[in-house]
Amino acid sequence: MENSGGITASLQGRYASALFELASENKATTKVESDLETLDAALAQSADLANLIRNPQVGRGAAGGAMAAVAKLLGLSPLTTNFLGVLAGNGRLATLPAIIRAFVSIAAAARGELTAEVTSAHPLSTAQLTQLAGKLKAREGKDVKIAAKVDPEILGGLVVRIGSTQIDSSIRTRLNSLAQAMKG
Repeated sequence: MENSGGITASLQGRYASALFELASENKATTKVESDLETLDAALAQSADLANLIRNPQVGRGAAGGAMAAVAKLLGLSPLTTNFLGVLAGNGRLATLPAIIRAFVSIAAAARGELTAEVTSAHPLSTAQLTQLAGKLKAREGKDVKIAAKVDPEILGGLVVRIGSTQIDSSIRTRLNSLAQAMKG
């Protein structure tokens, strides 16, 4: 699979690409992507789950059993559950968040979409997200899916990342630039 971002060159990219190919063969790409987004949200909400996947002291068998229980609890598809078992068996659970990001990017590219990571100081409304998606589509020439995050430390404005391009209009960056200019 060709990907301009070089995603498939990384370890995470190879796992994500293999999962995407399996999901495509089984006509389950949408379900697997949904499963991975659910899993990503669970990792963000549960410090215990995040620690589990990163803990090298948890054996591969125990990690596999724990991930199977998590998959059952979250209602994940058999394909996603089996994939988690493979990651656990290979000792690669720590790379799961990066694999999820890579899979989402590969799936979006296959649909002809781009994914924009948008960081704002406060949650954006649906109308603001729709307007931003329209402006990014006009700029990029493709449909843009927005993954919104909130980071109060940027103070205001937006930071938009599409692939390797970053558009930083945050107040924090502007203040830092002003401070540097004043220092001479």
